[in-house]
Amino acid sequence: MPDAVVIGAGPNGLVAANLLADAGWSVEVLEAEHTPGGAVRHDRGVDPAYVSDVFSAFYPLAAASPVLAGLRLHEHGLRWSHAPSVLAHPLMDGRCAVLSRNIQETARSLDTFAAGDGDSWREQFEVWRKLRSPLLDALFTPFPPVRAGARLAAAVRAGGGLRLARTMLLPVRRLGEELFRGEGGRLLLAGNALHADLAPEAAVSGGFGWLMTMLGQTFGFPVPVGGSGQLTAALVRRLEGRGGTVRCGERVAEVVVRGGRAVAVRTAGGETVPAGRAVLADVSAPALYGGLVEERHLPGQLLADLRGFQWDFATFKVDWALSGPVPWSAEGAASAGTVHVADGVDALTRFAAQIAMGQVPDRPFALFGQMTTADPSRSPEGTESAWAYTHVPGRVRGDAGDDGLAGAWDRREEEAMADRVEAQVERVAPGFRSRIRARRVLSPTTLESLDANLRSGAINGGTTALHQQLVFRPTPGAGRPETPVKGLYLASSGAHPGGGVHGAPGANAARAALRGHRRGLVPRVQRALARPPDRSSP
Repeated sequence: MPDAVVIGAGPNGLVAANLLADAGWSVEVLEAEHTPGGAVRHDRGVDPAYVSDVFSAFYPLAAASPVLAGLRLHEHGLRWSHAPSVLAHPLMDGRCAVLSRNIQETARSLDTFAAGDGDSWREQFEVWRKLRSPLLDALFTPFPPVRAGARLAAAVRAGGGLRLARTMLLPVRRLGEELFRGEGGRLLLAGNALHADLAPEAAVSGGFGWLMTMLGQTFGFPVPVGGSGQLTAALVRRLEGRGGTVRCGERVAEVVVRGGRAVAVRTAGGETVPAGRAVLADVSAPALYGGLVEERHLPGQLLADLRGFQWDFATFKVDWALSGPVPWSAEGAASAGTVHVADGVDALTRFAAQIAMGQVPDRPFALFGQMTTADPSRSPEGTESAWAYTHVPGRVRGDAGDDGLAGAWDRREEEAMADRVEAQVERVAPGFRSRIRARRVLSPTTLESLDANLRSGAINGGTTALHQQLVFRPTPGAGRPETPVKGLYLASSGAHPGGGVHGAPGANAARAALRGHRRGLVPRVQRALARPPDRSSP
């Protein structure tokens, strides 16, 4: 019997499995899909000559993550590549805010919007430089981060104390107005806040946008050479080199609980896989509680709290094979790996408000990826492998546009929404559509069918809003990977610190499992396995 069974071969599950294998545990990972990776996979499904990332594509959090750095994945074949510029936000009048890993280039770009904004950016980067190490340590460790939190508190005090804390809690619109006279810096902050489901007027959206831009300034938005799945492949190779196994096409249907402890999992095919020490679940919180674990094994308060669980925005994605570079009107966008397409901060507010009202946005904010620009191996020379995603409501009540979209996401609705996204790009890149050789549409229902953790294409495992973060994630008082079932750990982005490819939820769960074992859990689990099931057991 394996010491640990990990449910799900997404990045968090694979990180957890690797850390347990490093500790000498035997580990078996069961993955429902026929390939590992969760939302970190690529294919050639748009055009055989083009590599397309099916879900996630660029990885600033992975580059910053001490968890992934500790795994030394470069020793297992992973290589990173960068576009010349990190991110650009072009406007209709030809101006363009550009984020570069060279701080002087970023500052020069912002100064074109308003003199002095470059200095404001440099000042913020100095704040980040002082906070970076303790902030990242606190972010990527279990909540509460006692040691890292103490170091972070000391750094915050040195950096301005309550004033700095206030800055991080501000809505991104207000933060941008306080920091920058011109629109360029405001656009970089607000667009990055909407990488999550944080409207420009939402509390802490300023802190999130600030964090993402500072990560981009420091680490860039790197991509794995050859496709996003190369990150997954490196994690799998590392695990298998330490004796772990990954079994794909094995959907787990149940966590077997006896005497209040997780002792095994049962697959959809009827196989029972015992777990000698722990079960770690890289699945969404709603899928685990009341899904894989029967409600009778869970506290009533947890189940009640889970009824208030909030998903993040649904996602709609389009992949393209382009015959040539994107013809951006603004020169600064051509060299960026990531391009934000929206007319300004007001347009972002309008977009987020329409989603809040349950309406499909008529002018969707598009987060556009130029993957060949970032990694020349993605498509033939002179071409571009590109994609864009936007957000839509999880429950559609109406269409702010003229297409009558109702959230059925049938072929007609998919094509109409894809055309709407393309029209947005065309406005700032005239001639874009003429360069499309092929496209693939991934609606919210399609994304969920490809990865069950992506409920309606929700990519962050639950809202990033403050009321479902830290000690409130996924429910109040459940900010750690331990669950009410002994020996069972939540290892997905549904746990603190949440979404993004950084491995922290998986690492936190693995460390919790190791602590549980050291406290004498294993003999009791083995005794539970040896006992015949009682009348309340399955």
